[in-house]
Amino acid sequence: MRSLAHKFGEDEDVWGLAGLLHDADYEETKTTPKLHTRKVVSWLQEEHADQRIINAILAHGWKFVEGNPQPSNSMEWSLYTCDELTGLIVAVALVKGKELTNVSVESVLKKFPQKAFAAGVDRKQIALCEEKLGIPLADFVAIALTAMQSIHGDLGL
Repeated sequence: MRSLAHKFGEDEDVWGLAGLLHDADYEETKTTPKLHTRKVVSWLQEEHADQRIINAILAHGWKFVEGNPQPSNSMEWSLYTCDELTGLIVAVALVKGKELTNVSVESVLKKFPQKAFAAGVDRKQIALCEEKLGIPLADFVAIALTAMQSIHGDLGL
């Protein structure tokens, strides 16, 4: 998210926090997905968090949480589309020796159309990067992959 914020000339700290916090309630809501985003947003509201972060977190769950708004700006669409992409990149890394340094844009794009690979990843959600963000898929993968590779040690990959 920080790399996408940089691309759009936006606040990298705000976007980065949205990326870090968007699934903070996952462990508590994984068996009740309709509550996902609601708990973390409640926690953030108690702390008077930046409304942009709250809005992005709500929007990232718009398809599975009734009442959550659809993404409406570049930050919200970035979080929504990148959420699935990072999962795909991790899956590719796992088959490439569990090392992000072994992953290339080409290797991610090769796996992208293979529905059986990382079957839970919604490719259509990722592909919205072109329509909603104006970023070609290969460039979007490159941005996310480069960002993840830069913190591979923190990610354990």
